Amino acid sequence: MGHAGAAAAAVRHLRRTGTGAHPGAGPLPRPELRCVRDDERAPVDQAEFRRVLGCFPTGVTVVTAPAAAGESSPAGFACQSFSSLSLDPPLVVFMVARTSTTWPRIARAGVFCVNVLSADQGPLCRAFAVSGADKFAGVRYEPSPVSGAPRLTGAAAWLDCAIHAVHTGGDHLIVVGRVTALAAPPGTSPDGPLVFHRGGFTALRP
Repeated sequence: MGHAGAAAAAVRHLRRTGTGAHPGAGPLPRPELRCVRDDERAPVDQAEFRRVLGCFPTGVTVVTAPAAAGESSPAGFACQSFSSLSLDPPLVVFMVARTSTTWPRIARAGVFCVNVLSADQGPLCRAFAVSGADKFAGVRYEPSPVSGAPRLTGAAAWLDCAIHAVHTGGDHLIVVGRVTALAAPPGTSPDGPLVFHRGGFTALRP
């Protein structure tokens, strides 16, 4: 049947049984997304939200884009909220704060490169997490093969992408990228990838 056929069959089943959708009426309406007003209590304490979600370890990436006309340097920011999304077509996703000053530059470029950091690249991640600084000062990189976005030297892996779609998600944006080239150079990261857990960096242990 294939992926597309299986997905279509699942949708037909849900519509027929009414599970997850109004019977015969297609998908459920989109939920209302809004900010918490000043006169109401937030449903979850933000500090507790951060603490609990910190129990979930993530990889660490730096998302980069080539310099646009009139810009003196490329764009880039440290990003933990990155994931694979689809195999066919090959899609990945990352989340970026609406307040990010780097995102508009990536959006204008229309392309980006995801650099999966190695275990010894914690200082590099911290440099790219600073707002307003020249993040590429002293950083070694070369252009990725399709987009020309910086491919950071020593990264465990890289994925060259074009922006496929952008969706809203509360105080963040959900950016979907279509992968145009990728590699995980052998021997680049002998100690494995950089991992973020409970507010600090760590590495995978054998």
